[in-house]
Amino acid sequence: MKTAKEPVTQAVRVLRAAGIPFEGHAYTYVEGGGTAQVARELGVDEHLVIKTLVMEDESGNPMIVLMHGDRQVSTQALARAIGVKRVAPCDPRVADRHSGYQVGGTSPFANRRAMPVYCEPGIAELPRLYINGGKRGYILSLATLDALRLLKPTLVGMAT
Repeated sequence: MKTAKEPVTQAVRVLRAAGIPFEGHAYTYVEGGGTAQVARELGVDEHLVIKTLVMEDESGNPMIVLMHGDRQVSTQALARAIGVKRVAPCDPRVADRHSGYQVGGTSPFANRRAMPVYCEPGIAELPRLYINGGKRGYILSLATLDALRLLKPTLVGMAT
């Protein structure tokens, strides 16, 4: 179901500029509903709904972490893989400043600050994924290969 007027976020602009086809999906944003809420409303497996998390290392260097909606990030495994002492989620206000998006609507595309992107390898095996479009209540579905080509993530096994 399309809304009368789809949002034109920075993520949408970047995908359009890159010529990447995508579909926008409006859903009812529920505080704390997360990927389970999106999956239920869109009628898709939560494993295909990708979380975009803004995390930082012990020096405060931010990064984007992509994870299946039905899995958690082992920050210990991620830290070990990228050679830092510690990785932790950013405070929501800090994450908003780094990304330019509001937590709950963070997209990995077109962040305010350039950040490295780390992606769970299983995501790369999906033919299509659902990922935040840069606004609470708005998800994009697109071919995984297109998303990976644009994001150029480092694949890191970090799912628990």
